[in-house]
Amino acid sequence: MTKPTSATELLKRLTEAMRPHVTADTVLVGIHTGGVWTAERLHQALGLKAPMGSIDVSYHRDDHHLGGGRSGGRASQLPFDVEGAHVVVVDDVLATGRTIRAAMNELFDYGRPARIDLAVLVDRGGRELPVAATWCGETISLPASQMLELAKSESGELAFRVTEK
Repeated sequence: MTKPTSATELLKRLTEAMRPHVTADTVLVGIHTGGVWTAERLHQALGLKAPMGSIDVSYHRDDHHLGGGRSGGRASQLPFDVEGAHVVVVDDVLATGRTIRAAMNELFDYGRPARIDLAVLVDRGGRELPVAATWCGETISLPASQMLELAKSESGELAFRVTEK
């Protein structure tokens, strides 16, 4: 098992990798919950003026019967026009690709973006769908029996923890 670099360092890497590619018209959309925390920090670090969005992908998950995803209940908030936009979907951990597929389905419920990119803090492998991040802070290897989760402390600090499934 490879332990991930600190979330703070990964956010710095991601910000620097994205900076040359975002414009004033780029919008960030964080996937609940860790992706929203990550997108909030990226939005601020990149100095984006367009409002940030958040989405809950639970309605579009295809693996609930297998225990995939978490219970939803949050409404997606997209305070911009998705039609024709350059959207960067942000998540904390990329694994099977199913969450990202569900996020794209949710986005298309609101319109047809001109382009969708993906930014993740960590790619832990284990892909089941042909999904790849445009920007990734780090790639690590974890056994299939373990999960990598981003946690937020009461003070707002982000940190990864490895748990058993």
